[in-house]
Formats: sequence, structure tokens, C-alpha cells
Amino acid sequence: MAVFDRYIGIDYSGAQTPTSSLRGLRVYMADRASPPCEVLPPASPRKYWTRRGIAEWLTARLVEDQLTLVGIDHGFSFPVWYFQAHRLSLDWSAFLDDFQRHWPTDDDNTYVDFVRDGTVGNGAVRIGDPRWRRLTELRAGAARSVFRFDGQGSVAKSTHAGLPWLRYLRRQAVGRVHFWPFDGWDIPTGRSVVAEVDPSLWSGSFMREGREPDQHDAYSAASWMRRADLDGSLAGFLNPCLAPAERVVARIEGWILGVT
Repeated sequence: MAVFDRYIGIDYSGAQTPTSSLRGLRVYMADRASPPCEVLPPASPRKYWTRRGIAEWLTARLVEDQLTLVGIDHGFSFPVWYFQAHRLSLDWSAFLDDFQRHWPTDDDNTYVDFVRDGTVGNGAVRIGDPRWRRLTELRAGAARSVFRFDGQGSVAKSTHAGLPWLRYLRRQAVGRVHFWPFDGWDIPTGRSVVAEVDPSLWSGSFMREGREPDQHDAYSAASWMRRADLDGSLAGFLNPCLAPAERVVARIEGWILGVT
């Protein structure tokens, strides 16, 4: 029996600023009865979503009385080596606060590269090594390090742009949302869920049907989550086979939904 009422897949982009209209930001939503359809931003001079706009729209959905599973395509945390190198508490909420203080990429006029260049924030004292990879990235095989900014398929920029907005969602929808697996592997009854996804795991399994790559990634995420919930396999993916020590690490680093 399905757990969730609806499914939202978000293909993310770390380009430009939080208020920039970006072609690479795409949102698809499905429910139990209907496959995913693209959700367009509210009518405005901006043709595409902004990161701020998505965060505000998603907050409104998460406080509604419909259990929602949200998959967002960027890293939700960093490898344990980052925590150790910067002597940080192994606590995800504290990590988000610390990151936003040094990488204020949710400020309206801030590019990720502004922080990288030292113009804004203090990113120089909170950097990571591109050789560091999370356990879930190692398990997935092809997933890139959250610190590798350059090259095809890199997720560093979208991750560094998106982390402050996870902090925003966590604060705005407190008590309504379970951030998996940071809040625990088991999801309390009556909670919506926000999880990290990598649409490349599934995009080849769904027909493109004329969708652009970013559209298809968001569509694939929503489609896979809906299918897994409806066929009963989602519970297994929310409880991946990990050794006890690996589960402790993954509660710190995060886990990509669908990686077994």
C-alpha cells in the first residue's frame, strides 16, 4: 500500500544567483493516480524557476495535509573527512548553520563563484578536497564528489547553492518534514520526506517523449519515486543494506535514495 500522496522531483542548478530565472531548474509532480507533470513557476516576467522561488513553493507544499515525497538533485551533506578537517560537530542541523555562515549562497545577489573567489562569505575556511567522496557516492559508482566543481556531471555548484535552502526548508516546515536519513532511517507516520536523489540512476528507464534533459531528470525522479511507492519497493530503498558502522556514517554524510 502506498505511503505517500504525491511525489515531487526537482532537477537543480547552482548557476547565477538565487533570484535568477534558470532553465536548469525543473519541477515535476505526480500523485498516486497520475504520472508526473511539469510544475511551472507562478506567472511573472521570469520564464523559469529561481532557487528562492522553488524553496518558497516547496515550503507551501510541505505544510499542506498531503504526505509528499520530495527528491532533490544535489548533495545534502559532505564526507566525514570534511567534518573532521574542520572540527565540526557530527550534527546535520549544526552543519547547515555553519555552512550557511561561510557560504551564504542564499543571499539574493550571490553567485557560488563569489564565495569561491572570496568576494562574499568566508568559504576559504570551509573547503573540501575533490578526492573526498561520501560512502553513498562510492556505492553508487558514478556519482561525483560534492567538492568537484569542474567537469561534466559535477554537482559541487548545485550542492553549494542548494544547502542553505535545505536549511530554509527545515526551519520553515519544522515538525512537518522528515529529512532522510539525517532525522533517522525510519520515517514517522504522518511526515512528508525530503531526500537526495540522482536522476541519472533512473533517467534511462523512462521514455524521453520530447523532454529536455533537465525536464527529463526531474520527471524521472518523480516517476521512480511514485513507482517505488506504488509497487511497495520504496521501503527497501529507505532502509538500504548497510553495516552498523556504515549506517552511522550515512546519517552524517547523507544517502542517495535508490542506491542499494
